[in-house]
Order: sequence, then structure tokens, then C-alpha cells
Amino acid sequence: MRRFSLLALPLLVATAPSAMAGHTLSLLAMADMPLGGSAAGDSRYAGAVARTVRAVIEYTRWPSPIDPVVLCIAGPAQHAAQLASLRLSDGRRVERRNVAASGAGIGGCHVLYLGQMPVGQQRALTGAVRGRGVLTIAEADPGNTSEAMFTLTYKPDSLSFRLNIDAVSRSGLKVDPRVLRVAQGGL
Repeated sequence: MRRFSLLALPLLVATAPSAMAGHTLSLLAMADMPLGGSAAGDSRYAGAVARTVRAVIEYTRWPSPIDPVVLCIAGPAQHAAQLASLRLSDGRRVERRNVAASGAGIGGCHVLYLGQMPVGQQRALTGAVRGRGVLTIAEADPGNTSEAMFTLTYKPDSLSFRLNIDAVSRSGLKVDPRVLRVAQGGL
């Protein structure tokens, strides 16, 4: 299944707006992100979330180069403790900023990480940034009803994510299909 997903992703991203109009297409990618130890105050998933978010950012291309990448956290986030210390492999910095769950302050965000909030609020935020070149990641939406580009799901010993191809195609961003390597544990 993963091999099909990886091979079909470029075709799906290219055809999603026309072929999938009005439908959300999601790929479930099981990330072999070991949980490992966590620092005091971190959730048990904080390290895996940080590695996954960093990898997703690295596989995303914005219309023009950005440095630093502004990562905005909206609402209370249970697993975002280690997102403040991200550094990308190409040397770019990731600057963390907290924004209101109401959407106030989301201007200037390159990545919007949706914390623990009602789905309606998450949808309002993803709708507010749609087509504006903002990568969206939902921490607490395993059914992907928020319409975020990536939604994290949690297993007892690993972290998973869903990729919403329709949301990617409407974002104005390019997500390299190699992002699925994260799902196979190859960062």
C-alpha cells in the first residue's frame, strides 16, 4: 500500500483539484517515529511530533524562499513542547510563535500548528489561510475533519499522520512526495 501511495502521490496532487472537487482525499501514513524519552514537562509524543513537523517543513516548498520559517501554534497544544527548538537541515531557523485560537495574529505565519480545540475552530483557521501559502498541521484531529494538510494521530508506541491531498493542492505550496519517507521511518 505504501508503494502505491508513494508512486501515486504526484498524480494525485496534480489531479486533486479537478478530479476530486468537493471531496477530501487523505492518505494514511504510518510514521515509525519512536517516542523515546522526554524532558520534564514534555508529553510522551513531543519528540516524535517535533521530528515529524521538522520533516514535513523540510519537504514543503513555498513560492519564495523563507528564513526564518514562522511556526505558529494556535490554541493549547499538548505535544508541541519541543517545537521551539527546531532547526532545518539546510540551516534555516524555525521561529515559534503562539497565536490566538480565534485566528488573531496568524498573519505572517508560514506553518500553522492547530492545538487542542474544537473542529469548528480548526476549520475556521484552515479556511482563513487556504490559498495563502501556509502549511497546516492539526495535533488533535484523527478524522481529518479540520481540513488541515497534515493531521497527527497517536498510537501507543508511535506517531502517525494523515496527508490531505486536496488541502495541499489548494494551499499554494508544493509538498514533495518524498514526505512519505517520513512514514517509512526514513528522515
